[in-house]
Amino acid sequence: MNCYEKRYTLLSSDVDAGRRLRLSTLFTMLQEASIAHTTELGMGREKTLDRGLLWIITLQQARVFRLPAYDEKILLTSWPGKTMHLYFPRCYRIASESGEPLIEASALWALMDQASRRIVFPEEYGIAIDGTVHKDDPPFPRAPRLPDPQSSDTFVVPYSYTDLNGHMNNTRYFDLAEDRMPPQLRAKAVRSIRAEYSAEARCGETVALHSAVTNTSFSLAGETDKRLFRLLLEYE
Repeated sequence: MNCYEKRYTLLSSDVDAGRRLRLSTLFTMLQEASIAHTTELGMGREKTLDRGLLWIITLQQARVFRLPAYDEKILLTSWPGKTMHLYFPRCYRIASESGEPLIEASALWALMDQASRRIVFPEEYGIAIDGTVHKDDPPFPRAPRLPDPQSSDTFVVPYSYTDLNGHMNNTRYFDLAEDRMPPQLRAKAVRSIRAEYSAEARCGETVALHSAVTNTSFSLAGETDKRLFRLLLEYE
């Protein structure tokens, strides 16, 4: 299998007040693994970023068996699936030092033109990543189905939330969600995470947020004049 591997020891900055891996940090790790492996496969910044092409995520999901804790050693493994026309599937697994399965995840990546902000056909730019499919791969991500919203508020995207693509980084949506959920839910063990990213949130934009909470789930959606994102977090 054509895999990327990286070992981590979780730092204090990686975890929350419960000493468990922050969700935003988890998805940052997955994001950075994707970029690093894509570079190893010969499709690094000179083929993309330096030519005005930006990697973006459209869908992602994770199944969590256990979130790793402060000072724990973990192994992150990632590999590409077979390219699907516009989209580049990618799979991830995280295990403990002893081999205990902790998290499995998947994402659909695409390339966006920096000037037009539109998704492009990778073959037109000579972008190709050889992927593989295995019977035990994590399933492809699916868009979350959210309940009707129960409350709404607004959020102005700060500069500190933006990334090199010039928009709010997808990982920061998890911070928004955890900031808004009840503490008693946040204290539970997360088991399933689904996210859909439909459009960009730019620095200084005001985003309308809509949320809903149950005993075992929290959902958050954001929009401006168009739908931006949807998250569904499910707990035990």
